Amino acid sequence: MTITQLEYIVAVDTYRSFVTAAEKCFVTQPTLSMQVQKLEDNLGVKLFDRSKQPVTPTEIGTEVIAQARVLLGESEKIKEIISDRQKDLAGELKVGIIPTVSPYILPKIIGSFIEKYPQVKLVVWEQTTEQIIQQLKLGMIDCGIMSTPLHEPNLTEIPVFYENFVAYVSKNSKLSKKKAIQPEDIDMEEIWVLNEGHCMREQVLNICQRRKSTKGFLHFEYNTGSVETLKRMVDQNNGATILPELALADLSDKQLDKVRYFKSPEPAREVSIVIQRNFLKRRMIEALKNEILEFLPKRLKTKKKKEIIDI
Repeated sequence: MTITQLEYIVAVDTYRSFVTAAEKCFVTQPTLSMQVQKLEDNLGVKLFDRSKQPVTPTEIGTEVIAQARVLLGESEKIKEIISDRQKDLAGELKVGIIPTVSPYILPKIIGSFIEKYPQVKLVVWEQTTEQIIQQLKLGMIDCGIMSTPLHEPNLTEIPVFYENFVAYVSKNSKLSKKKAIQPEDIDMEEIWVLNEGHCMREQVLNICQRRKSTKGFLHFEYNTGSVETLKRMVDQNNGATILPELALADLSDKQLDKVRYFKSPEPAREVSIVIQRNFLKRRMIEALKNEILEFLPKRLKTKKKKEIIDI
């Protein structure tokens, strides 16, 4: 049994394809298949049901692959011990980040992070919460940046900041006549929200559900995964939407006039770096966290006078 063989069976399990697994491992498909077969012969069991498409692990294969992931993680810690003894951070950091956080953080920190840590390759994917959770569990990424709490027992959450939600309203909205609003003031019939699969949608609905009676979405149903699109829908089609506070940074003075803040305690989201319990690349992840904190205004670093909205 070799580390390479364990890497191959984990790759096949992850991609459910011998061809794709070989591509990701930078070997030919016959080479990968031969090594998987050797491991199966050595163990005396079949790890995969090759008659099915996509390829699926057998019952015992599932258990073996789970242990292989643990062993591979432990083997990576040897490299990390050496890395921790070196002064400079080096290597690849794979990060998943939700789309409602990414545009307001990454452009602010990428340049300075690369300048401080030129030997670190930062690889980032914008994904939904569910996709990030799945990739963390499979070990395909090193950390995720997303709204929490997730209530996932196998993942560890490191809270980074607490971002208020604000209302962005058109002139014809009843909310525009108020200086400060409460969740009970929101009429779901005029609110624009993200489509399903985005955790911020659930948070917005959790805020708005405090209104005792609502007729629901009657006028129009529009599916988008972009906060920027929500703003444009209000600008051009009236109504209102809920935005994260960092989305206000690039608004014009005219647009800022459409912003209404909530009365205290203000609804907010907790944004965390999420990792596996036995996570690797601690120094790189800590460096990323510090870079985010460095650019954030002080008010976002505390949850005082804020009500954290669940997902």
